[in-house]
Amino acid sequence: MEVATATEASAPAASGAASRRSHPFPWLDLAISEPYYFLHLVAFFSYFAARSTVPSADDGLLLRREIQAVLTFLVLFVVKIVKEENWETCIADSLLYAKGLLLAVTLVIDYWLTVSYLLGFVVIYAVAQQPPYDGLGHSNHLTPLQLEGLLTEEPTTRFWLVEFRTSFSGTCIEASSVLPELSNIYSNKNISFGIIDLGHFPNAAAKFGISMWDHLPTYILFDKATEVARFPEIMNESKVFVPKITKKLLCQHFDLDRRLIEYLSR
Repeated sequence: MEVATATEASAPAASGAASRRSHPFPWLDLAISEPYYFLHLVAFFSYFAARSTVPSADDGLLLRREIQAVLTFLVLFVVKIVKEENWETCIADSLLYAKGLLLAVTLVIDYWLTVSYLLGFVVIYAVAQQPPYDGLGHSNHLTPLQLEGLLTEEPTTRFWLVEFRTSFSGTCIEASSVLPELSNIYSNKNISFGIIDLGHFPNAAAKFGISMWDHLPTYILFDKATEVARFPEIMNESKVFVPKITKKLLCQHFDLDRRLIEYLSR
């Protein structure tokens, strides 16, 4: 099996990301084309229609609550931008803050309006999902069979760092940009990067010792066909402690800087 096979598997996702980046207004395109963002926009903009029903006597109190909510959101949003290193987590948390503040403001208008918005957000959560990062960097989407071939049949690279994820896990979505961005920095002839969606291949989880419920995303570093390190490390059969996934954390855990220096010094 050749590396080209793995590259072909990643072609659809790569072409989708490229077309989105070529759009003159990529954020507008994303907001309209992705149901998760579009439904949230509809919910938030519907507030202006609900606000028009407020009696003029209550308008002063509502205006103060709106100003307080906007200022609170801006503070929380700025804090998130400073602390987070990827947009997926920042957007998810910012939408959570916005929904909470919107519910608080609608209490001033009408209790049943608040209940309606709450039910609406529950429906959005049930029918739509935040899209993952759509870039690949220098990584490839793989199938378990492709990975096995790349590791055993005359491997063209010594190390493979592979992320095992699912598209329905919020943690996987929020960390979806980490591996592609690492691959842009550390990919070379000595180490390659791959992504396997276990949602498409659930039977492969047991083969790699991964729980579909509490071990995702899992990152495994292979030296040819041998596993040499993984993150998160399994503490016991039923529990695993998973710190927040960042590029710095994975870089240190898999010693990527040392491996890059060893490759460059040859």
